[in-house]
Amino acid sequence: ELSTMSFEDIMKLQNKVGTKVYNKMAYGSESKSAPKKVKRQNKNKPMETSAKRHVPFLRQVVPVKKAISRDPRFDDLSGEFKPEIFEKTYSFIDDIKRKEKELILKKLKTVKAAERKEQLQLLLRRVENQEKAQQMKQLQREKELEFKKQQRELAQQGKRPFFLKKSDKRKLELADKYSELKKSGKLENFLVKKRKRNAIKDRKKLPFNQKDQ
Repeated sequence: ELSTMSFEDIMKLQNKVGTKVYNKMAYGSESKSAPKKVKRQNKNKPMETSAKRHVPFLRQVVPVKKAISRDPRFDDLSGEFKPEIFEKTYSFIDDIKRKEKELILKKLKTVKAAERKEQLQLLLRRVENQEKAQQMKQLQREKELEFKKQQRELAQQGKRPFFLKKSDKRKLELADKYSELKKSGKLENFLVKKRKRNAIKDRKKLPFNQKDQ
């Protein structure tokens, strides 16, 4: 019908019905086809995109697997931590520390400079403190193993085993520490230092106006 109409009639019709309706009458409705999904020719190659579409500033060209970090200390894949096996495996470290201590003692005999001598003495005290701490741990571990052995024997006899809480273990450790200090004659000095530390902690907890009183 539009082909037989004059140009003036067509313009009048377009003004009357509107441009959108006129285009639909003249050209017909076109169904929008769904956009085709572009596939890569190779998974390791970047995806081809249309130049008409805006490309984002940051886009993933090649898929990268996310690296998952794990801490072997807290991972079940590393197995259960056993102090006895750990000490046997790294027993060579004790030999290194013992040689270092011997070397420090030799240098103390020959060094004359006061500053260097003081540094060596501090280093020697640190090594000795580490040795004492390790001996205390070893002694405590032996006691725990002995206690577990006794509880297993009681369980085999049909008796109910007793399991120590962390607070009970801490009390036993303190008791052993006090008895060791008492034997060495250092208990009084230890208690004096402990009272001073506790007094400083209590003083920090007080309000500001009470500290000055």
